[in-house]
Amino acid sequence: MLSIADHFTETFHAEHREVRDLLLALIDAFKSGDAAQVGKLVETLSAAIGPHFRYEEEAMYPGLLPLFGRNHVDKLLNDHDDAIRNIRELAELAEPAMLNDLEKIGEDQAAWGIELVREILPHVSDCDGLSIMVETLPEDDVVHILATRDVARETDADLLTWVRTMRTRHV
Repeated sequence: MLSIADHFTETFHAEHREVRDLLLALIDAFKSGDAAQVGKLVETLSAAIGPHFRYEEEAMYPGLLPLFGRNHVDKLLNDHDDAIRNIRELAELAEPAMLNDLEKIGEDQAAWGIELVREILPHVSDCDGLSIMVETLPEDDVVHILATRDVARETDADLLTWVRTMRTRHV
């Protein structure tokens, strides 16, 4: 039977793999100019990241504060702010495709979309490493993180909806 920390780590890794794969697929969709696929992937990415960012910010980052201190936790929050700005821009790039059923994205838009995605990727890999620090937390703290994750997933707000309606930190 898995410990609660091991359960967290497996869950956390799986979420990061999903986001990584969506980001890499988004790069491919931009490279091929597939507007419809870009639109679908941005929507799926926002749906996956919303609950993930929420439980990180509401439970995990505060739990890691005694280990890392305010400066590093602020860096993690700033990384989220940057990713949120990038997802907003990706959604704007995808919007014409979704509204007008365009078949192709222009080269300039594709290059910009790829750059936005590449700016998000390092946070995915950096954040995944936080699981080894969560393993050091008391079991009750890990249970709290997972319970907060459950609530975030039940609410099921995509990233941009969460930012607009629930997140207390403004970007």
